[in-house]
Amino acid sequence: MTATVACIKWGTLFGPDYVNRLYSGVRRNLSVPVRFLCMTERVEGLHPGIEVLPLPDEPYRAEMDAALAVADRKGAMRKVSLFRPGLIPDLDGPVLGFDLDVVITGALDDLLTHAPGTVAMRADWVEARRGRPTGHGSVFRFDPSLHPWLYERLAADPAGEVARARGSEQRYTSTLAQEKGAFAYLPPDQVVSFKHDCLDLPPMNWLRPARLPRAARVVCFHGRPKMHEAVAGWWGNPLRACRAVPWLREHWIDRAAQDLGADWA
Repeated sequence: MTATVACIKWGTLFGPDYVNRLYSGVRRNLSVPVRFLCMTERVEGLHPGIEVLPLPDEPYRAEMDAALAVADRKGAMRKVSLFRPGLIPDLDGPVLGFDLDVVITGALDDLLTHAPGTVAMRADWVEARRGRPTGHGSVFRFDPSLHPWLYERLAADPAGEVARARGSEQRYTSTLAQEKGAFAYLPPDQVVSFKHDCLDLPPMNWLRPARLPRAARVVCFHGRPKMHEAVAGWWGNPLRACRAVPWLREHWIDRAAQDLGADWA
C-alpha cells in the first residue's frame, strides 16, 4: 500500500519550506510508502521527492472568482481543484490532504484509514461552538472515485455554490458531504488547533510556552500566529501571543532538516 498525500500552494503567502517540511513530517509519520503531491504554479525550491501537479485554470474560475469577490473570500475555493476525478494519475484509494499551515507531530495512519469511504474532516472549532456542523479544511481525507461530486457540484454552478457556502471551501466541502451521507469527523484529540488547544489564555500565554497535547498528530496554525512566527515567539496580538515554542522547532524544523538536509528545510 502507498499513501497518497496532497497539498495546494498558490501565490507567495507560503514559501517552499512550508511544503518541504510538510512532506518530511508526513513521510516520517506514516508507516507505509508515501506519494506526496503539491498542486502549485511555483515549483522553485520544492524537494525532488515531491510530485508536482500544475495548478489548473479551471473553466469555471472566472464565475467562481466573481462570486468570491462578492463574498470577500477571493481565491478561497481553489482547493476544490484537488477533488477533480482523474487529476492524480494512477491513483488507487483515498487522498489525505493538508493545508500548508499545519505541523505533523505524530503518527498519521489512523487519519488515513479513519471511517473508510467518507469525506473526513475535523470539526471546525469556532463553528462547533456555534452549534454548526462545518468541518475544518486544514486536514481532509477524500476519494475522487467515490466523491466526484466534490468537484462536479462547484463546476456545474460556481456562483450558486459559492453563495450557498458563503465563500468558504470548508463549508462547501463538509456540507455537501453531509448532504450525501458520506461525511465523518476526524478525532478531535488528534487534529488540534494551536490557538484553541495549545495556547493558554492571557496572561498565562505570556508567561509559559504553548503545550503540545499528548494525542495530537496534527497541529493547525489557522489564523495567526503562523509557524514561522510562533517558533520564535509572537506578540502581535495579546490574546494569541506566545513565547518561543521548543516542540514546534523540533517537529517542524529540526526533524525536517535531519530528514531532508538543511538545504531543503
